[in-house]
Amino acid sequence: MENQTEINIELTEEMAQGTYSNLAIIAHSSSEFIVDFVLIVPGIPKAKVKSRIILTPEHAKRLLFALQENVLKYEAMHGVIKTDNKPTGTVMPMSFGGSNRQA
Repeated sequence: MENQTEINIELTEEMAQGTYSNLAIIAHSSSEFIVDFVLIVPGIPKAKVKSRIILTPEHAKRLLFALQENVLKYEAMHGVIKTDNKPTGTVMPMSFGGSNRQA
């Protein structure tokens, strides 16, 4: 049996309000994944990165599985999430560590 340590996670009032994003741009190198959360406002040609998260490949895969599990639970309760049927990855004209950024 593994010895598990309890972690007390603090969520400040400011952080609890969250940050809205309607685009995620993902890049990777051999040692990390970078996820930029961006806010695009229609009619404005410039967008700002609102948050950047840097993950190890192992944590990126854990995040993938956790998102997949939560989407399945959401759809079981609320129905299938409809998408616009566009390809899931849009190649952006930027690169990080030689790989294309995708959203």
